Amino acid sequence: MRNLSAAFRCLAQLLLLSGAALPAAAQIVVGQTAGFTGAVAAGVQESTAGAKLYFDAVNASGGVNGQPIRLVSLDDKFTPKLAAENARRLITEHGVIALFLTRGTPHTEAILPLLTEFRLPLVGPSTGAMVLHEPVHAYIFNVRATYQREAERAVRHLGLTGLTRIAILRTDDSFGADVVAGAVKGFAGAGLQPVMNETFNRAKPDFSAIAPMVAKSNAQAVVFIGSGAAVSDGTKAIRAAGSSAQIVTMSNNASSGFITQMGENARGTIVSQVFPSSRSIASPLVKEAIELAKAKGLDGVTPAMLEGFAAAKVLVEGLRRAGVAPTREKLVLALNGIRKFDLGGMELNYSPTDHTGLDFADLSIIGADGRFRR
Repeated sequence: MRNLSAAFRCLAQLLLLSGAALPAAAQIVVGQTAGFTGAVAAGVQESTAGAKLYFDAVNASGGVNGQPIRLVSLDDKFTPKLAAENARRLITEHGVIALFLTRGTPHTEAILPLLTEFRLPLVGPSTGAMVLHEPVHAYIFNVRATYQREAERAVRHLGLTGLTRIAILRTDDSFGADVVAGAVKGFAGAGLQPVMNETFNRAKPDFSAIAPMVAKSNAQAVVFIGSGAAVSDGTKAIRAAGSSAQIVTMSNNASSGFITQMGENARGTIVSQVFPSSRSIASPLVKEAIELAKAKGLDGVTPAMLEGFAAAKVLVEGLRRAGVAPTREKLVLALNGIRKFDLGGMELNYSPTDHTGLDFADLSIIGADGRFRR
């Protein structure tokens, strides 16, 4: 994992310089705004590294219809206002044909008006917010499953294993509200009620009062809905307060960086996943990603890398179908026409009335070796 982490840091620096480093040429420019610094930096760097694996392979083979793909990435520091500002810059100054792999629910919501204003697609937002799925947004093309599906799956699993005292801790933003809706469905399906349901401030999480409440509730498990740093800090506070509750969190934390952040508390943490195991060579998608990663000297791939890799494959397929002179309008039409596209053992479909993409959701647990296990 050290080799991977070092590679991600180097790649992140290169990505943030890419806007100025490459000369103007006949190329397809794609824009990304995400938190390369801040609370979600680890996951952002890894998902972007996964996307670059595929883009680099495509460019090495001649690009898309003879044109290379150039990814321009801007750091929004995990701030919604800056995400919107970055998106406008990417559209008006860099002339991107599409936005790609944004991170965060309120952050992606902040750029939605720009998609409609400039009629350009956003492909593969790195968030499973239901608001991006229903009602269908004409310019958003999701790749991963929804957070609500993940949360429902996780709570049902806890109930099936005999855990009945389950607490919810969630960030006080649209992401937290969205995920908890799925958790509520899981509780209803298991015939349970949460022993507590508390929110914390997204920008400045403080668990000094919440952690003792978790311990006092005798919760057997905590569904922790938040970014990597918040979950890590909150778990430390919960343990310090005397609770040994099982920690369960969502796929937004499915990165090796999150495992590092969790430190000694990583082992045994359950993390939901939206792609097959990152070590499963039985999955054609995973096998392809691993082979490209090893060709670059990496040890392998992480779940976050797989999300970026899959999103890149979808975008490239849309660009190929858009023809030799792709435009934003042609790309939207091409994406809407994708049917039964094989990502690598996973079938993806779009239509003007369905932009969900995939619906795969599973659970993993962090092992003693610091790896995700199924």
